[in-house]
Amino acid sequence: MPVIRVSMIAGRSTEQKANAAAALTAALREHFGCHPDDVMIIFEEQPRENWAVSGQLLSERRPAAKIS
Repeated sequence: MPVIRVSMIAGRSTEQKANAAAALTAALREHFGCHPDDVMIIFEEQPRENWAVSGQLLSERRPAAKIS
């Protein structure tokens, strides 16, 4: 049973996550031969102040980009 954890900055819509889940499930089915019911995907969302790049919090680094 494959489990995919997607860590990302909070802000994506439910529709975006549903589309990503469908695409990831289809990819595992195609490449691993998994049955879709066996694929689990966990979206882990973090606020910008809980994510750092190059030693700087994203909340301090630059304004949040619009996620579309």
